[in-house]
Amino acid sequence: MTPKRAGWIASGAAAVLVAAGAITYAVAGDDGTTGRVPSADSADAGFARDMSVHHQQAVEMSYVVRDRTDDEEVRRLAYDIAQTQANQRGMMIGWLDLWELPKVSSEPPMTWMGMGGAPSAGEGSLMPGMATDTEMEELGTLDGEQAEVSYLRLMTEHHKGGVHMAEGCVEKCSVGVEKRLARGMVESQESEIRLMADLLAERGAEPRS
Repeated sequence: MTPKRAGWIASGAAAVLVAAGAITYAVAGDDGTTGRVPSADSADAGFARDMSVHHQQAVEMSYVVRDRTDDEEVRRLAYDIAQTQANQRGMMIGWLDLWELPKVSSEPPMTWMGMGGAPSAGEGSLMPGMATDTEMEELGTLDGEQAEVSYLRLMTEHHKGGVHMAEGCVEKCSVGVEKRLARGMVESQESEIRLMADLLAERGAEPRS
């Protein structure tokens, strides 16, 4: 693995460390927010709820491909994504608990971004970039390079959707620590998108147009 790629993959591990410290700041009342809890319909709560769901699919997808290929670079990337996003998901669910806010909403996903009525790509694709149930099922039937290409394409789209959502939080969220976590997501996922483009090119494939 090249030093450049090692740096890209390491960026995800760094994001885990950022997330691990995030709850401490939240409890302490980061940026002078002590006593000011976001409302259930706020961007802060909406992002925490929706990105938790978005991250969960990425974790599931990553563990599927780790069982379908022996390629160490793809397996390492998948493990890094799974660990990073599982950790961040735990932070966001922890914030909702801390704020005593529901983890589900009666409003459609992405309402906090003004996209609550956006059409879905298919069953299971609840938010931008999420794979459909059919795509997830197909991934679980593939092996070797076919599984790698399918995963890299699906995760590239997943990351693009995640970046879009995280940028929305950077713009709309009011809790400082959550905004910083969202910025970290943008940086790490954009780095991984570039890495996945390289991995696809090595396999004679391209991201979805």
